[in-house]
Amino acid sequence: MGASTDPFSHHPELRDQIADPLKSLFRTFTTADLAARMKELGVPLDWWHPDEKREAMRAETLAGRREADLWVFAYGSLMWDPGFRFAEVRRARVCDHARRFILKDLYGARGTYEKPGLMAALDKGPGCEGLLFRIARDHIEEETEALWRREQIGPAYTAVFVEAHTPERRIEALTFVADHDAEMIDADLTREQQIEYVATGTGFAGTSMDYLRNIQEKFAALGIHDEEVTSLLRDAEAYLRSR
Repeated sequence: MGASTDPFSHHPELRDQIADPLKSLFRTFTTADLAARMKELGVPLDWWHPDEKREAMRAETLAGRREADLWVFAYGSLMWDPGFRFAEVRRARVCDHARRFILKDLYGARGTYEKPGLMAALDKGPGCEGLLFRIARDHIEEETEALWRREQIGPAYTAVFVEAHTPERRIEALTFVADHDAEMIDADLTREQQIEYVATGTGFAGTSMDYLRNIQEKFAALGIHDEEVTSLLRDAEAYLRSR
């Protein structure tokens, strides 16, 4: 019997929790889609990577890795809305990184320079549960082009390969970790700053509170527990009640 062609054969419970990548807005997303909204907010338009630089970064990361299927470790919205076609999905854990709320949204999506928003990034830490997606070798070029447009729109993340653990085996996987040289990454945020940014950050994509509530809801549906998500949401809601 040949290998299954069902991407959800290992985890059928995830079938209804992951959006069809071909219908994802992230699949066709470009910086041009943001320009008009950012102009309205008075946000600078020179912070994102030019297409040529982004493509050079992708080529460098994937050099020598196009002859086999590519695994991608997702820890945030990529889990429920990957935006790229995948041949297989598995639950996995990365042991030397953790989800941390250290990404300040300054450019208008869920915060501004005056009132930053807050989002999650993958950083060094005690461990992170997520999902592994396998991109078939023949689709690597097209699917990673869409992935880079989303995850490498501007300085915030660095593409790296990490060791992910599944119940069956260890798998080397591509993921995107916090770039500590980027303006948006601040690993020294106090708890008070994190709470304030989540509670007050807002932009054209919605509020940082909505972002965090959505993460909590999606994690519950996926069967993933993250105490940092739970406690930060609880503290931010208490902050809003006290205002």
